[in-house]
Amino acid sequence: MMITQTALPQGSLIAPYAHLEAHYTDCFEVSCDRSVTLPRFITAFYTQRLFRAERFVLGLVAGARSTDADVTALAQGLTTQFAVWEVSERRNDQVLLVQKGGRTCSWLQAGDGMLRFGSVVVPARGRGGKLTLGPVFHSLLGAHKHYSRALLAGAARKLASV
Repeated sequence: MMITQTALPQGSLIAPYAHLEAHYTDCFEVSCDRSVTLPRFITAFYTQRLFRAERFVLGLVAGARSTDADVTALAQGLTTQFAVWEVSERRNDQVLLVQKGGRTCSWLQAGDGMLRFGSVVVPARGRGGKLTLGPVFHSLLGAHKHYSRALLAGAARKLASV
């Protein structure tokens, strides 16, 4: 399975962030040999083993517990809240979730034989008022990219096994 980092698709919900000062955006994709709907992708992504671990940690650290039933409600469009995120915008093929603190976004897109996962990191004002992502972000960027690839691969494997 080949996970590649690619340019943000035009018209994607994540694309406008790429044009904002000092914002970080990324997009990872994997081809899928069968048609996958956004609800199926959301379910596979947020119920895979790796993300279950993240959900567990978010429950402990942020008090934002979530269940598979919460994932199902998100996938079916029955809720706009999930763990530490809120749905900012949703279309038939994609969804953009904004972290309740507003500093990060997660984006999923399914269609045209591709599954895509992307992130946004919103800068904060540093000393002197300049927008910055800060040294912590820069030191963790490599780990973030590796984790993003692993999450997308886990969702793709889960979809392939069903």
